[in-house]
Amino acid sequence: MPFRKILIANRGEIALRIIRACRQMGIKTVAVYSEADVTSRHVAEADEAYCVGPAPAADSYLNIHRILAMAMVAHVDAIHPGYGFLSENANFATACMKYGFKFIGPAGAVIELMGKKVAARQTAVALGIPVVPGSSVPVRNIKEAVRTARELGYPVLIKPSAGGGGRGLRVARSEYELKDCLASSQREASLSFATAGIFMEKYLEKARHVEVQILADQYGNVVHLGERDCTVQRRHQKLIEESPSPAVDQKLRERMVTAATRLAAGIGYTNAGTVEFVLDHEGNFYFIEMNTRIQVEHPVTEMVTGIDLIQQQIRIAGGEKLNITQADIIPKGWALECRINAEDPERNFLPCPGTITLYQKPGGEGIRVDDYVYSGYTLPHFYDSMLGKVIAWGNTRQEAINRMKKALGEFNIYGIKTTLPFHQKILSHPAFCQGQVFTTFVQEMLESEQPYRLLAAGLQAVK
Repeated sequence: MPFRKILIANRGEIALRIIRACRQMGIKTVAVYSEADVTSRHVAEADEAYCVGPAPAADSYLNIHRILAMAMVAHVDAIHPGYGFLSENANFATACMKYGFKFIGPAGAVIELMGKKVAARQTAVALGIPVVPGSSVPVRNIKEAVRTARELGYPVLIKPSAGGGGRGLRVARSEYELKDCLASSQREASLSFATAGIFMEKYLEKARHVEVQILADQYGNVVHLGERDCTVQRRHQKLIEESPSPAVDQKLRERMVTAATRLAAGIGYTNAGTVEFVLDHEGNFYFIEMNTRIQVEHPVTEMVTGIDLIQQQIRIAGGEKLNITQADIIPKGWALECRINAEDPERNFLPCPGTITLYQKPGGEGIRVDDYVYSGYTLPHFYDSMLGKVIAWGNTRQEAINRMKKALGEFNIYGIKTTLPFHQKILSHPAFCQGQVFTTFVQEMLESEQPYRLLAAGLQAVK
């Protein structure tokens, strides 16, 4: 095995997912946790566990000094960052290597390059990969924003030049909206990513979000594992992902995966990564960013390819050559993933932390659940509201949808509100069933229901 012991610089379901992969490889694991996570499952299931600070992430999961100190105490060989937190922090990746720990991900310089959205766009252009029309340099003030918007034509998308996860994204449909959108985007970017830098792109109507999973080793070998469709989103946060995409035929697929592997090879990328594209209604695709980490939605790719992406990450970081070629990767069937969040869809998706009184997860053929909670667990309010993910595989898309519906119906979570009913509603919507959705689908669905919600609220008030 490439490593003897790995520290997992994360929490929740991804920490458990990495523990499971390490256990299958005969590698010992070290968990870190905040004071709020002392009862979390990843703490109990790791071989060793160390507290790294108080509940706020800035004092624990984002504290590079404390995490590296625990890595030294535990005498680990490598550190896996998971997703979120420090996973795309170039300084953390560089510090790991400086102190003698293998960082299970790409080099810090590559993370930094792809983390700067304008630089990433420029890199893609230099490699002949199409990008959405937009600003070639960061926009510094409202005067530059107005000029850029007029050149692009409304609507325009305002994006932070650092970070990801949909934070800070704003759509301005007129010059009247532009000033407020610019200011709010800069505020959120400053809070989330410690920089208020933004840039602008032409906003594509009736667009889909499609991404390509790649693996690359340090010997120049790059393979793709097909695409995932992440179009079903709310406020730029993904809700349902699937592979393959119902909007991509074989000819388009070949063009997209070629662009993704060209980008990875062109920047000397190593480990697992995701190249994200937006697809317009005419079938044109454009590069938007690269995620230099494992994705939340990686299980759908694992279900259709049979390849364990976490194990591949570990082997690559350990200096091994890819043990698969492109010819070995033959996707089979269809997979869907639903992210289950502790949120109340009836109250504008308000987060609902609290104690889970009963937790019974589904099973059956083609069903996988990646989670970290249990009956009696008290969900802290300090972190992301995702409880876990349900993944369903089928020979066809319809079979996968049917299995997912059954699984969601059998999923019992009491004590807190969750998005389970909302996912069931989406899965039964004609547009989703036909594969005819766009990134605005969820918002339009919610807006169409608003009059009925208001009427129901009024009737309840009268009673």
